[in-house]
Amino acid sequence: MSKLTLERPLVIFDLETTGTDPASDRIVEISALRLNPDGTRETRTRRLNPGRPIPPGATAVHGIRDEDVRDEPSFRQIARGLAEFLEEADLAGFNVARFDAPLLDREFRDCGLELGLAGRRMIDVMTIFHRKEPRDLSAAVRFYLGREHGGAHAAEDDVIATADVLEAQLERYEDLPAGVDELDAWCRSRRPGAVDDSGKFVWMNGEAAFGFGKHQGKTLRQVAAEDTGYLEWVARSDFPPDAKRLVADALKGRFPDQST
Repeated sequence: MSKLTLERPLVIFDLETTGTDPASDRIVEISALRLNPDGTRETRTRRLNPGRPIPPGATAVHGIRDEDVRDEPSFRQIARGLAEFLEEADLAGFNVARFDAPLLDREFRDCGLELGLAGRRMIDVMTIFHRKEPRDLSAAVRFYLGREHGGAHAAEDDVIATADVLEAQLERYEDLPAGVDELDAWCRSRRPGAVDDSGKFVWMNGEAAFGFGKHQGKTLRQVAAEDTGYLEWVARSDFPPDAKRLVADALKGRFPDQST
């Protein structure tokens, strides 16, 4: 990865899980590729027993069934070893900021350990891709690498593809910074006028307003008064965590103020 400047290790990782809720779902497979400043690489891939049945919908995505992980260790059993592998490293991945990192952080906290996200810089390859070429990982592989991503939703294949896509992005876009600090800041920056990181809500006359759906253009305060059922639907659906927090606060009568 000749275009990426590393001051400390960068771990690119991917999770396959029981579902799409970082607050409650469990890991069934994890793969992590550690890029060291000296140019060496280390890869760890492990299937895990989530301690609960894997829903058919999740199996349809990643192909992992209950019988495939029945004799595998739990996350708690591998947590300390994984923490050592991640030690002093920054993080990267595809959709890592919205899903993989929060879920992994919660799995560690459930074991009484800390991932320490606040002290790690993070590069979300999906953020770079969606701002430049809105698509998914398979399309990113097709677009940047000129090949099909035959191993989609196999964690190790996804990690390797994500690393290759990141390298191709750094080669393609000369305006992308080469340092992890700068890429972290680039990935975290919000679009102008956005209330939340994903831009689901936008500032309108100083109040948060919907930027999507049937209530687009209406303020959170207005929808909370007229259609609480819609807010409840957003709160339990697959929306980014920070957007769901805004909705949860609105259901409690708390609304953000642009001036503060």
